[in-house]
Amino acid sequence: MTTLSPAPAPAAVTEELGAMGPLVARLGRAGRWLRGADLARPWVLDTALVAVVLLLFCLPDLRHGGVVDADGPRRFRLAFTRLPLAAMLAAQAGLVLPLLWRRRRPATAFAAVAAVFVLQWALGAALHADVALFIALYSLARHGRPRQLPWACAVMAAALALVAVRVSVVVSVTDALFFLASTATAALALGLVIRIRRAQLAALRDRAARLETERDQRSRLAAASERARVAREMHDIVGHHLSVVITLADAGARATAGATAAEWGRGAEALRLIGDTGRQALGELRRVLGVLRDTDAPPTGPELSPQPGLADLDALCRGVRAAGLDVVYRTAGKAEALDEGVQLTVYRIVQEAMTNTLKHAGAGTRVDLAIDVGEDRLAIQVRDTGRTIRVSQRHDGQGLSGMRERVALYGGRLSAGPAPGGGWAVAATLELGPREGAA
Repeated sequence: MTTLSPAPAPAAVTEELGAMGPLVARLGRAGRWLRGADLARPWVLDTALVAVVLLLFCLPDLRHGGVVDADGPRRFRLAFTRLPLAAMLAAQAGLVLPLLWRRRRPATAFAAVAAVFVLQWALGAALHADVALFIALYSLARHGRPRQLPWACAVMAAALALVAVRVSVVVSVTDALFFLASTATAALALGLVIRIRRAQLAALRDRAARLETERDQRSRLAAASERARVAREMHDIVGHHLSVVITLADAGARATAGATAAEWGRGAEALRLIGDTGRQALGELRRVLGVLRDTDAPPTGPELSPQPGLADLDALCRGVRAAGLDVVYRTAGKAEALDEGVQLTVYRIVQEAMTNTLKHAGAGTRVDLAIDVGEDRLAIQVRDTGRTIRVSQRHDGQGLSGMRERVALYGGRLSAGPAPGGGWAVAATLELGPREGAA
């Protein structure tokens, strides 16, 4: 009764692999060193191969006069012809020396070796150096052009058939062909396998290089996108709050220019609003610039403040009213269901529109702000009664460009220009997805 041996335990397999690890590592380092040396001086390896073939296969022929000596069995002496020393040296040179260019000209080397091989066996001589034909076939499969292999295989088959006929006195033709064809197939298969493996490794290296390049490109694009986002945020924050500060400062200067206690009180109020607006701008700048910090410590203070949304529009309107504008704000629809990103976009668009009104409209200007939230669309309209021409038609400013970029992120449209009946109007439409439009 046959008993099955138990499978090796995982611990034993791990231990065996661990014992083989240093050997595999040393072999890998040796292989890399050989490849580097071969790339630096390829002629060294070819010369070393020829020297090995001369030592292992040519010297025995010179000592014994061929595959069999004169004292061998009679049937061997009848099957093979003993070449003179000069002819043997010439045959060995013709078989071995073409291997020097087996990688640079593999087809030429194989043709030269095959020609000498056929001529030698046509004369009935057998040499140990005939192994050069199989080396040349391997080199052709490894380094040559694929379309050269069919004719090389045909030449190889004809040469091996000649050998099988010549040795039929010693061994049957079938056995001889089987042995010779197996050897040739092994040489051909080895060359193709190594060629395919090297091609796969080259493809993997190329893919790794392309993936690394794509990763670097994605990193650069992400960094550029983040810089653009931070630039838009800083422009909106600084532009709006500085406009409010400038307007309040002008109002405070006019109020304190010469006179009554009531006017001094209004100037003090303007200065207080300037301080509040400056502190608010500083807090928002800290929060925006906080995303650029590289630290493992959790942020504190203003950095933890959320991005502004629709709920912060009331405070924005109060600040603009304090600067001297009359703001009327209304909203319709389910604004609380909007995504945070949409709310931030709406806030920044309204903030930029109000900033332009502060810059270019006079005191006492009326501003109508309307936000309408639909099922799949959001509409923003900011209209004032100030002067009609406030922005150069040649260059509409960084603010309007930033608004267009924000609207484009949601597939919307933006229009800004003179309003019918006087004043200036900014209208934006955002396309909402299912999540933003649903309650």
